[in-house]
Amino acid sequence: MTLRLGARGSALSRAQAEQIRAALADRAEVEMVTVQTTGDRLSTSGQPIGWKGDFTRELDEALLAGRIDLAVHSLKDVPSALPPGLVLAAVPRREDPSDVLVSRDRLTLAQLPRGAVVGTASPRRRAQILSARPDLSVAEARGNVDTRIRRLQEGRWDAIVLARAGLARLGRLEEIVEVFSESVVLPAVGQGALAVVTRAEDVATRESLRSLDDRSSHQEVLAERGFLAGLEAGCRAPVAGRARVLDVQSLRLVGAVYALDGSRTIRGSAEGSPDDAPFIGRELAERLLRQGAAELIGAPSR
Repeated sequence: MTLRLGARGSALSRAQAEQIRAALADRAEVEMVTVQTTGDRLSTSGQPIGWKGDFTRELDEALLAGRIDLAVHSLKDVPSALPPGLVLAAVPRREDPSDVLVSRDRLTLAQLPRGAVVGTASPRRRAQILSARPDLSVAEARGNVDTRIRRLQEGRWDAIVLARAGLARLGRLEEIVEVFSESVVLPAVGQGALAVVTRAEDVATRESLRSLDDRSSHQEVLAERGFLAGLEAGCRAPVAGRARVLDVQSLRLVGAVYALDGSRTIRGSAEGSPDDAPFIGRELAERLLRQGAAELIGAPSR
């Protein structure tokens, strides 16, 4: 069996695709297909990303057109609703979804001097950094991991915030100065997880991917994505969520929305059966919307 695996051309995307290829090596010949996305073009030119699907749209189109058989994404880049005809076939075991600080002088967040500049393009990270340290300055930091670390070393910023999972997959964990606790920086929905997407009608490919799926990781991200979908929040909204399967009968989700300047947080949690993961997410979203979350994220009021 030969499978055509589509992925973006960045170093991180290639590393993630290689992880999937290695996992499939005993059951399929995997041909790598590089697809440049709108998100890649915008990121390279330093322009803001307007929609999560900017990183997935061209891969979705290639799948639906039959040019590739499966695609691998960072799950946090995948819109909460997939295009008709596509399915989330597998979520491999999740990496630690924590956010981390990388700083030029090896200083932690608490040690950075007043007025230090922290680079991030994420409204979620901006809000939480300013909530913890309102005396800091937060500046736009775009580009892939290598680009941001290089610009940090060149002196553009004093520190940057990255996902630990990306550094792990690139073999660059030594760059980390501080791993943030979830009480300081709650991760993005789906962070640390990979999404393997294929056509709903492609039974053979779906069957070959079954062994890649980690049930607990899949249930966690379904709860988080249910939370995001319930808020009707886009990729520019300051929203965070982290679910954990505690045991076969219990999943706990913590979610939060933030004012962009870090001045206000609405946070809550919900718990239930892992089999009800998406509904747990939507229940928590409804609760936070009743507390005023729509004002912070620009979602429709309820």
